[in-house]
Amino acid sequence: MAQKLAEQIVEQLIEAGVRRIYGIVGDSLNPIVDAVRASGGSAKGGIDWVHVRHEEAAAFAAAADAQLTGRLAVCAGSCGPGNLHLINGLYDANRSGAPVLAIASHIPSSQIGSGFFQETHPDRLFTECSVYSEMISTPVQSPRVVHAAIQHALALRGVSVITLPGDIADETVTAKAPAPATFTPGVLYPDPESLHALAAAIDAADKVAIFAGAGVAGAHDAVIDLAAKLQAPIGHSLRGKDFIQYNNPFDVGMTGLLGYGAAAEGIHDADLLILLGTDFPYDQFLPDTRTAQVDRAAQHIGRRTDVDVAVHADVLPTLEALLPLVQAKTSSRFLDATLKRHDKLMNKAVGAYTRRADRLVPIHPEYAASILDQVADDDAIFTADTGMCNVWTARYINPLGTRRLIGSYLHGSMANALPHAVGAQVAFPDRQVIAVAGDGGLSMLLGELITVAAYRLPVKIVVFNNSTLGMVKLEMLVDGLPDFGVDVPMVDFAALAASLGFHTARVEDPKDIESAYREAFAHDGPALIDIATDPNALSIPPKITSEQVFGFATAISKVVLNRGAGEAVSMARSNLRNLPR
Repeated sequence: MAQKLAEQIVEQLIEAGVRRIYGIVGDSLNPIVDAVRASGGSAKGGIDWVHVRHEEAAAFAAAADAQLTGRLAVCAGSCGPGNLHLINGLYDANRSGAPVLAIASHIPSSQIGSGFFQETHPDRLFTECSVYSEMISTPVQSPRVVHAAIQHALALRGVSVITLPGDIADETVTAKAPAPATFTPGVLYPDPESLHALAAAIDAADKVAIFAGAGVAGAHDAVIDLAAKLQAPIGHSLRGKDFIQYNNPFDVGMTGLLGYGAAAEGIHDADLLILLGTDFPYDQFLPDTRTAQVDRAAQHIGRRTDVDVAVHADVLPTLEALLPLVQAKTSSRFLDATLKRHDKLMNKAVGAYTRRADRLVPIHPEYAASILDQVADDDAIFTADTGMCNVWTARYINPLGTRRLIGSYLHGSMANALPHAVGAQVAFPDRQVIAVAGDGGLSMLLGELITVAAYRLPVKIVVFNNSTLGMVKLEMLVDGLPDFGVDVPMVDFAALAASLGFHTARVEDPKDIESAYREAFAHDGPALIDIATDPNALSIPPKITSEQVFGFATAISKVVLNRGAGEAVSMARSNLRNLPR
């Protein structure tokens, strides 16, 4: 029997190591879906179909799968609205460097360009959120396009999109598929001239600070060795947290709006700032000081701040070659002062909500996050919603070198935590996966609770339920605007999840948090803990400008005038303990 093109495509994906496709079946996608069915599933060396409830969730799940495994992950959507729903999750995957292949099925090829039912142009729509996007027009063209899509996604660590008309997918194969070209990513070594320029800049500086991003993955010990030799504090971005914060005596936290600790002061007071594997986007938090940058992506160098010494290379080989070239710093005064300030900020500011917080009602979210850090497994995978959940996980979840924390850190999409957790749990069925979700984010893709229930995934969902969009509220107040349109009716998410067969708990007393976590984490199946948190608890960044203070004060005065003093006093009481001192 002649092989169908859809079957050949599925075979190519299997050869590339793909074991599952996230998506929703239907119409133009049916030939691919049937080929997946015929493959027998992953247990028989084929591919599983993971049926989500929204294609956006399919893309988020594939993004998490790819980020955590490093392997190619696949999502799919039917023609028109089906694949259009993929686009937000694909933006997130592409910006996160996740090797994802998306199959965007299309209307019948003879109808393209005629305004046919559900017609869109996926080959145009996905160009901006992909490293490769191509339409398959004939069976003879298909094998090379699929091969190229796989190679682009893996080599460039991004999204490839295949646009596939349903009628073409159902045609007979006419060309042999290329053999998969497996490869191990190469190592990029520094240019000797750039390396010696960096060593000279370090030796000329009295006070050196390091700011590390996700590009230090695999280079933890080398970064620590450099910091020890230079007596340098180490700050980090949120994406760098997993790879550098643990076992790090030189850690001074994060900078930026989500930041904590003394990273902001440490990098601003340095004579030389060394950026290692980071494309930290918030230039207002970067100092106007002499700066060196090491990055394997040359296009990232100098685009956030002026760079005096540029090194185009991977971080690990750069530091291994650099360490013998630099002189050890004898004075630890700068490092000691920064670490002392960091300790003070962590104990007085970031730790403010966690002290004596077991009696505070409504529950302070920082306290709930700190208990979560203590109770979760040492190798847990955390997924965090954008907004205040990013703040609490950034400040209170310790990576330990064995945990992972992912989120929509570069795209900043709402609703990512739950579908990310689906992909993480499917990829790692034996690891504890915890979705730290806000009530706003969870509401947006609430249907994915059905996905979790349908597959009996043991995902643990912790909902920080404050019935408001907390980060947006803070943005408004800092801009001098009274908060408006951010509050939503209280939803009992525990009751919703219970109707789907979840183990659930609704927590309103902080004394019950730890037991609720432990019972949920011990449950063999999906669980949701709905924590009623203080809606007036806002993230206070470690470095506050006079403009921010003025904006906040102006907004609070408007709150008093419009809604009375009660809400303003409540907000002040909730946040006064957390002001940096």
